Amino acid sequence: MEEQIVSMKSDFFKALAHPTRVRIIERLAKNGEEVCVCELIEDLGVEQSNLSQHLSILRKQQIITSTKVGLKVMCRVKYPEVLTILEEVHKILAQHFQEGEALMRHLVDH
Repeated sequence: MEEQIVSMKSDFFKALAHPTRVRIIERLAKNGEEVCVCELIEDLGVEQSNLSQHLSILRKQQIITSTKVGLKVMCRVKYPEVLTILEEVHKILAQHFQEGEALMRHLVDH
């Protein structure tokens, strides 16, 4: 059972491990509400077929949900905690950059 949970966690992070999927989630987070797939295509500048593949991966991991409203398919982030994960990664990256900057200053000063 524990191995299955570890595998599920890994699959979840794999779903986040693509720049387009991160951009999709961040775009959905901007609005805080449902966004039409047609808007995602336009905003992200990706082909519809490519976007559909990425949305499918995110849906499979239940990171996003989608509903049909008339002819439109509307998407939203299912769990806001996913946004917290991305915010924490942003903080970690900022620390990496600060450490790299400090190292560069140290090298220049010596």
